[in-house]
Amino acid sequence: MKLKLKNISNLDKLFHVINQCDDAVELNLPEGGSVNLKSKLSQYFSMATVFSNGDIQEMDLTTHNPKDAERIFLYMLQGC
Repeated sequence: MKLKLKNISNLDKLFHVINQCDDAVELNLPEGGSVNLKSKLSQYFSMATVFSNGDIQEMDLTTHNPKDAERIFLYMLQGC
C-alpha cells in the first residue's frame, strides 16, 4: 500500500513505529527506487542525508502488509 506522509517532525517516533511493522516499509525516492526503512543502516543514512533539516514536508512510503499501513496511519492520526 502506498502512503503519503506530510509534516513529520518526530523522526524517532516514526522509526519506532516502522520498527514495529512486520514487513518491509520502503521510502520511495524522488529519483526512483526505494530504501527499506526497517534497516538500521537505512534509518541512519536517511536521518543524516535526506532529512537533515529536521522536519519532513512530505514523504512517500510503501508497505506490503495492511497491518503495517494501519500502524503508520494511526501514527499520523496521533500527530507526527
